[in-house]
Amino acid sequence: MTNLNPDQTSPSSDTPIASDSAIPSESATPPRPPRGTGRRLHGAIAHKLGTAILSGEYLPGDTLSGEVAFSEALDVSRSAYREAVQVLMAKGLVESRPKTGTRVLPRSRWNLLDPDVLAWAFAGEPDIDFVRGLFELRAIVEPAAAALAAERRDRADLAVMKESLAAMRRHTLATEAGRAADREFHNAVLQATRNDALVVLSASIGAAVSWTTQFKQRTRSLPRNPIPDHVRVYEAIAASDPTAANAAMRKLVDLALDDTQLAMTR
Repeated sequence: MTNLNPDQTSPSSDTPIASDSAIPSESATPPRPPRGTGRRLHGAIAHKLGTAILSGEYLPGDTLSGEVAFSEALDVSRSAYREAVQVLMAKGLVESRPKTGTRVLPRSRWNLLDPDVLAWAFAGEPDIDFVRGLFELRAIVEPAAAALAAERRDRADLAVMKESLAAMRRHTLATEAGRAADREFHNAVLQATRNDALVVLSASIGAAVSWTTQFKQRTRSLPRNPIPDHVRVYEAIAASDPTAANAAMRKLVDLALDDTQLAMTR
């Protein structure tokens, strides 16, 4: 059993637990990890439970290990476990009721666009239908957003996009810094729409971009360099050409899906 270490880090806002560690049952007797306190510890527990749910270790309708059993098995406080369950409840993954315990909700209730939920999904082996669904969402939202950005962007928007492209080239998408720049580019496109309803999607779109890019590189390098695809989007937006911006972004998303599906077959 991997120790619960609140000092571990990951691209997600939560602190992860190694994916090969099992969720404890009442009979589990893992080694006692050092105690931690506060947000980092309950974030680590939420990551562990969330990953187990998204990976299918717990199915809708299943009851999670009891508060006492889980807390004693991993030597964490019951309050930290309860706070972690509150995180899962806020994201629609579970419900907790007196006497019946904490039960996994139907998948239709899950907030699948929450950045942490996306991180938990990609911590394991994501379902191809789920991945395809993310790209379908991007194909609906991002080309239209790029077209609006071409009509409404200002110099400040273009400066952010240009700097993001420079950072992507400088760091490459094989690094967290490069993927952060990729997220910033897509965020800048949404910001340039001046549409609050689209801007709200920035965190979800950014997380989907980042995790799918990282996922594609689990076992091999990227099959091709996607930065030129981003450059074409930028050039169309800079030229105030909404038709070209829409087409360039659609091509970018379609090629990214092709690369991701290729990675999932290897």
